[in-house]
Amino acid sequence: MQKRTGKNSGKPSVAEQRTRSNLAWNDFELVLAIANAGSLSGASRALGVSHATVFRRLGDVEQRLGVILFERGRTGYRPTLAGEELADTARVMDEAALAAERKVAGRDLEPSGEIWTTTTDSLLMGLLAPLFTQFRHKYPAIVLDVAVSNQLFNLTRREADVAIRPSNRPPENLIGRPLTTIGQAVYGHRDLGLTPGASIETLASQPWIGAGPRLQDSAVDQWMSNNALKQACVYRVDTLVSILSAIRSGMGLAVLPCYLGDEDRDIIQLTDPIPELEYGLWFLMHPDLRGVVRIHALMDFLTETVRAQKHRLAGQILS
Repeated sequence: MQKRTGKNSGKPSVAEQRTRSNLAWNDFELVLAIANAGSLSGASRALGVSHATVFRRLGDVEQRLGVILFERGRTGYRPTLAGEELADTARVMDEAALAAERKVAGRDLEPSGEIWTTTTDSLLMGLLAPLFTQFRHKYPAIVLDVAVSNQLFNLTRREADVAIRPSNRPPENLIGRPLTTIGQAVYGHRDLGLTPGASIETLASQPWIGAGPRLQDSAVDQWMSNNALKQACVYRVDTLVSILSAIRSGMGLAVLPCYLGDEDRDIIQLTDPIPELEYGLWFLMHPDLRGVVRIHALMDFLTETVRAQKHRLAGQILS
């Protein structure tokens, strides 16, 4: 089979390439504006430039192309065959640009993609799991990839996109939003027959469950030391879910976040929320991700739904 050459090769000629490279979008826009308006003054109003600017730019385009694009007459500017061809091409380009803009805008209105999220086991079980389900129904094009850990992932190294974490001192290198305040109280199995509202001194005679060192809850550890409860510990474990399990089994009493303890019918809240054990719940992300639409969709959704439960999360006042 012979190779086609010249005009029949299917490739633009050197002259065609030169002409194409000499035209920019604003040249097509100019031709389209004049063709639609039928006058330079109408085109100048549509483009937001002066009459003189439209006149000068049209002359420049015609000179570069070496063709007359409009016939000048008493009734205005009428496109020549070449002018009509350029105007038709400009209309196609304009429609394509509008379609692309609508497509991008649609993505903003309906965010999509994956969000790598890290949170704790207790937050996922006691608060976030149903909220994530609601979020998926609202934003079906977003996939949540959740890593459950009691350790704070390194968001700077993109081990996760966002973190939903308990903290009174969020890392300074991250940005985010405080969602609510979490209350904590003492809980025990109802079969122990203890009366809600009892003093800590009274409860100190009971066996207690403590936080293992890997849980890194220094506030609870210090509170137990201050109230002489460490010597009452018969069991230690390093996750809140495991502490909840131990309370369910009747192992002893322990401090739990109210959102976790209040949802279990087998255990009861024995004290008011303890003020010094309150902590904040934060939505955290790296500063580079502040403009990502899908992440803002998740942050705004959790802000609304978590704050709607702020009284439950703060805990019930017994006295």
